Amino acid sequence: MNRFAIGIGWRIVSIILLVSALTYYWLQAVNGLLLFPLGVALFSIVISLYRFVTSLNRKLTRFLESVRYSDFAVAFRADSNLGPSFHELNSQFNEVLDAFRQARAEKEANLHYVNTIVQHVGVGLLTFDAAGQVELVNQAALRLLSIYRLRTLNDLDATHPELSHLLSSAKTSSTPVSYQTGADGELSVRCTSVRLRGRLVTVVSLQNIRTELQQRELEAWQNLTKVLRHEIMNSITPIVSLAGTMRDIVEIDLMGKGEEDKKEGKLLSSSLFLPSSPLDDLRDALTTIEQRGEGIMRFVDAYRNFTTIPQPVFSDVPVEPFLRKVCQLAQANAPQCQLTVRVTSPNLAIRADAAQIEMVLLNLIKNAVESLGEVVQPTIQLEAESVGARVVLRVIDNGPGIEPEAMEQIFIPFYTTKKTGSGIGLSLSRQIMQLHNGQLTALSTPKAGSTFSLNF
Repeated sequence: MNRFAIGIGWRIVSIILLVSALTYYWLQAVNGLLLFPLGVALFSIVISLYRFVTSLNRKLTRFLESVRYSDFAVAFRADSNLGPSFHELNSQFNEVLDAFRQARAEKEANLHYVNTIVQHVGVGLLTFDAAGQVELVNQAALRLLSIYRLRTLNDLDATHPELSHLLSSAKTSSTPVSYQTGADGELSVRCTSVRLRGRLVTVVSLQNIRTELQQRELEAWQNLTKVLRHEIMNSITPIVSLAGTMRDIVEIDLMGKGEEDKKEGKLLSSSLFLPSSPLDDLRDALTTIEQRGEGIMRFVDAYRNFTTIPQPVFSDVPVEPFLRKVCQLAQANAPQCQLTVRVTSPNLAIRADAAQIEMVLLNLIKNAVESLGEVVQPTIQLEAESVGARVVLRVIDNGPGIEPEAMEQIFIPFYTTKKTGSGIGLSLSRQIMQLHNGQLTALSTPKAGSTFSLNF
């Protein structure tokens, strides 16, 4: 039997009986003390009937509030025993809430998935509303801007005032804007405005183009090197070969025959054999040509390393013992210099090819030693520290420094300020760092020393 109908029925019957009793006792002029409990009972039954009948309205209210406030943990089952219709209604309510719950879970999972992708892309991304409130920013953007948090555009005023003004007045454009972040950084800034449910939101992408420009520059120099090497080797190789052949002819055939004729007393005329001194001059000239040709071949062949750097084999490299090993290797060639190592954390480590980074550091130390020739107390310090998410290795010297006009060219292949040198050491070192997804930068003040930094 439908329990809901029973609930209504017995309450209505009780009300009728109580009303009848009150009416009867009232007409009989019974003492009011007897009428009072009957009145209270009647009032209670009326309230119970009202609440019982309006329970469906309250249930609907709870259901709508659950949907409105996304409180999908609510379950409807308390009055399922009132009848099949109540059980079916509760079941439908619960199924709708389950559907909402699953939809919210999928939405949160998708949001987490998208956020994970945004946080892992190499391009810096941030969004902000019309009031300048930053709604989303990924780690790449924070790293490119060298800050640890960004809540509003006003937070950029202290470190990047020009970028703050640029973003505040940003308009949608297909052409990116270049922004200089310092001596070793250049960002490509692109802004796009979208409307989300009536709100204007600006999406900004930040990309470091300095590394890409350096890579393009290196590729151009590598291609030039390959062409030069090919053409020079093709020209020098036959010259060296012919010079060697001619020298052999002079030494074996002409010089040999001349000496043999002298021993036998058969002196031939100058029309048949060259005199001894011209033969010597010819031999010396051919020897010089051969030696210079071989020297040019070795010189050109030395640039092969610049275009054939192997891909690094990465491993975890503890920084402190690694730097001490490099210092020990370099000390033998720098007996007059004081080499020191300073590491801010004993557990500092980098992910790198130890052999290639060792070559970079030794090359930087060698350059520093050569610049310290006239310094009274030459010192070179190898330093390592953690800067945010980066690990920075530095080679610091107290030498004469590098002139400002030369600073812009020291990483160009074949450029050198030394009398002896190929001019590819720093270019090769920068290329190795780019293969490590890092950067090699330089700071120098004339007469105050230089600092070369390896940023991992």
